[in-house]
Amino acid sequence: MGNNVSSHYEDQGTVFLSNEDRNEVYRIPALFYDRDRKVLMAFAEKRRTSNDASTEALVLKTGKFIKDGTTQQPIIQWSESTNVVEKKHLGGYRPMNPCPVYETSSRTLFLFFICIEGTVSESCQRFFGYNKARLCYITTADAGQTWSEVTDLTDKQPEMKTWATFAVGPGHGLQTQTGRMIVPAYAYGSCSHSCFCIGCFCAIPRALCLYSDDNGVTWQFGNTLEEKSVECQMAEVSDDRGNRLVYCNARNEGGYRVEAISDSSGKEFLTLPAAEKLVETGRGCQGSVVSFPAQPGRADSGQEPQWLLYTHPTSQSKRTDLGVYLNRSPQDPHAWSKPWIINNGPSAYSDLAYIDEGWFACLMERGEKSEIEQIAYNVFSYDQVIQNVENVS
Repeated sequence: MGNNVSSHYEDQGTVFLSNEDRNEVYRIPALFYDRDRKVLMAFAEKRRTSNDASTEALVLKTGKFIKDGTTQQPIIQWSESTNVVEKKHLGGYRPMNPCPVYETSSRTLFLFFICIEGTVSESCQRFFGYNKARLCYITTADAGQTWSEVTDLTDKQPEMKTWATFAVGPGHGLQTQTGRMIVPAYAYGSCSHSCFCIGCFCAIPRALCLYSDDNGVTWQFGNTLEEKSVECQMAEVSDDRGNRLVYCNARNEGGYRVEAISDSSGKEFLTLPAAEKLVETGRGCQGSVVSFPAQPGRADSGQEPQWLLYTHPTSQSKRTDLGVYLNRSPQDPHAWSKPWIINNGPSAYSDLAYIDEGWFACLMERGEKSEIEQIAYNVFSYDQVIQNVENVS
């Protein structure tokens, strides 16, 4: 693994700072860049403790870019934190897994999330095979200044009655060139309704997508991946001939990440061979992937391919040393670069956003002793990525 520290480590800055003494722990970052309003939106779960069952709210900070007059390296000026969804307004259901997806024609951001009954854990739902999660979203048309009421889609999704539990994201969704809105998700298929094995943890997780073809009016689920897979993110990619595919990168439970592609915009996925450069961490960790236009320096083919950037802890044993990986041939799992380490030490969940003009932002869990000490950001350019991945030994 590469072990070079980012030359712009000093440009990392805290967005959400945990303080366990004050019962404030921030986890599960989600990031969206509002290209219409030139605003970055950072979401997270606000918890009382590190325990998933203690989530109280989904919070938001908005950021504006300021470029240093000398180096032109952007920094972000963040707003104060606001609660956008709160447990106390959800009848005792706790909101989790923020997953923003933007509808371009109406310039509306949909913030998807799940609501879990009381303090019921995911492991408890898997154990008994009964889903206590609900599928919800809110919307904003002014970059988070005002929000709609909560829309609950649970009763409109018949598949969910057969699942032990499910979740969206966490992290960003996408809208394809054809207008399809895609929310990454995963579900544990319940077996307790068809056999006497309650308590055997036989529910198997598989990634899939929730999609809409009518600008977010109605939603339906695609088919699950064949491979066992958990938290995932998706991106639309294209090659020199203009062929477009949806790429999926999913958490696994050890070994290597699960990668898949879809030529049906997420309805069906074909699993790719394991990419040994994309190691999975211990029992698994969420990772982020984003597509972006091919950058200058490639051979001109008359088309504009879309490449991939991916972030994930680089250790195969623990959540540490967050790395950035580049793939300029997204259908080839062997085309991934070695990682450029942008955060040495404890690192966990992350989310990427492409900002335009070759710039990226990454929101990440990090700390000195533990990865849940803060959610921080880093801004870097494609030139910095290519320089650093090529220099990894």
